[in-house]
Amino acid sequence: MRILGIETSCDDTSVALWDSERGVVENLVSSQVDLHDRFGGVVPELASRAHLVNLLPLVDILLTRQELALRDLDGVAVTAGPGLIGALLVGLSTGKALSFAAGLPLVGIHHLEGHILANALTAALVLPAAVLVVSGGHTEVVFMERVGRYERLGATLDDAAGEAYDKTAQLLGLPYPGGPEIDRLARQGRPGRFHFPRPLLTDPRCVFSFSGLKTAVRTVVVDLPRPLEHQVLADLAHALQEAVTDVLVARLFQAAAARRVRAVYLAGGVAANSRLRERTAAEAQRHGLHHVPPDPAYCTDNAAMIAYAGWCHLAAGHRNDLTLDSFARGVITSWC
Repeated sequence: MRILGIETSCDDTSVALWDSERGVVENLVSSQVDLHDRFGGVVPELASRAHLVNLLPLVDILLTRQELALRDLDGVAVTAGPGLIGALLVGLSTGKALSFAAGLPLVGIHHLEGHILANALTAALVLPAAVLVVSGGHTEVVFMERVGRYERLGATLDDAAGEAYDKTAQLLGLPYPGGPEIDRLARQGRPGRFHFPRPLLTDPRCVFSFSGLKTAVRTVVVDLPRPLEHQVLADLAHALQEAVTDVLVARLFQAAAARRVRAVYLAGGVAANSRLRERTAAEAQRHGLHHVPPDPAYCTDNAAMIAYAGWCHLAAGHRNDLTLDSFARGVITSWC
């Protein structure tokens, strides 16, 4: 079964081909980093227009490279939400048009399900599992009993962890996107120079909060002499990353203990963070839980995860009609 995946939830235009016999055949991504860099973040209208320009040419490139026509496919999977509504509409409208033109079944995928199932692109899933979904727009823990059966155990009360990284990077004058820059600098940082709070770490609920952490960083930074030296930047990045990682790892394994899972997984853009991967692997080993981190290429937004998720839906007989709509917000729900 060959599934075309389409992902346009934010600022990356991506298309991919999933083959049930060969796995990910190809995953193409057109980045908009240069477009949004001067604004220090994603501008929704610019993102939507870039998707309009880039999406169909990417589909043509993918099919041409694989020497396929639309009629050779077995389905179209497209991100329906959550995300930037204008960006989502570009992808969904294109997916519907291709589905209608070629008479292919259509399935809309929840963006977070795509991120969660991206782990299956690296290694076979071990279930049930607790999954930490962490990115610039999301920070939550999901219990996955099986593919298609999900329960959100807790989420951030305000800002996402990835936003804390991005906003701090902007405050420090680092390039966009900020997460990878914080990770890079933190490796050169020295512990002990700065200390930031671990928000809600002692709260018994499975919740997160990062708005206060951003404020704590700003309070420290505004009193530092300018220009900020490289080592100061590195020490700040190290302290921030340790604070965020402590909270994320604690919540993930709190959820794992509560649900008696067999495995823990990471998902989303921040799942590529080296310190989070290192700490999660160590804790999983200490608790005797299975853990294989996702390939970094499948942590950020990509259509390979959407195509694979679409295959899971279609193989189970689940599909959508052309009334399928996009949505900017929405909790992940079970479909089987």
